[in-house]
Amino acid sequence: MLLTIDVGNTNLTLGIYEDELLGARWRLATDHERMPDEYGLQFVGLLNHAEIEASDITGICFASVVPPLTSKIVQACQVYLNQDPLVVDAGVKTGVRVLYEDPKAVGADRIADAAAVQQLYSGPACVVDFGTATTFDAISSNGDYLGGAISPGIGIASEALFIRAAKLPRVDLQRPPHAIGRNTVHAMQSGLLFGYVALVEGMVARFRKELGKEMRVIATGGLAEILANETEIIEVVAPWLTLDGLRIIWGLNR
Repeated sequence: MLLTIDVGNTNLTLGIYEDELLGARWRLATDHERMPDEYGLQFVGLLNHAEIEASDITGICFASVVPPLTSKIVQACQVYLNQDPLVVDAGVKTGVRVLYEDPKAVGADRIADAAAVQQLYSGPACVVDFGTATTFDAISSNGDYLGGAISPGIGIASEALFIRAAKLPRVDLQRPPHAIGRNTVHAMQSGLLFGYVALVEGMVARFRKELGKEMRVIATGGLAEILANETEIIEVVAPWLTLDGLRIIWGLNR
């Protein structure tokens, strides 16, 4: 069994693969203060809950955009799962040619997404990742990573309203009854949900002008399904796309 781990600023996702099939998977809150032993015990607990023994894990592929946590996760894997994880970084085969001005500046999760798109969906494509940031990644018809766009995520925008505007409450991201909110909570939910839908539609239109009309739109991240329900522009919802990419990268480096 292959364990894939994606460490983001807000969420930590894990998935178990048997060959190409994704089985048990988890989405957790990233805890920047947690120690290696705490992560290790958490991993073992999740595996046990899925009736998987640590000894069943024969490989680990790992991507992180949180440098302080990288060594902690590696240590947790070594001590509690008896595995040296493959960390997606410079020098690792990904099958993706990165055409960014500074390839090292592209997050490992975005490269994993590109690897998954290249093999599972083909390009040209725009990957919209609803994470801490809302990112738009452009993949060419040849599977090259061309670049993209980065905007604040919905969670960041919502929290900023709460912190910076004295009379605005903290709200859950839910669909309001109407675009025109009749109270403060509904007005904020409308601005967040429908506002970000408009952001996605506008950015996708701009990407399509550069990549061509045949460009596919693939959404990933924890909020992908919520946003996809509000627009027809998203063709594929793949919440575990990064984990699929890590599985593919693992196969290229065996």
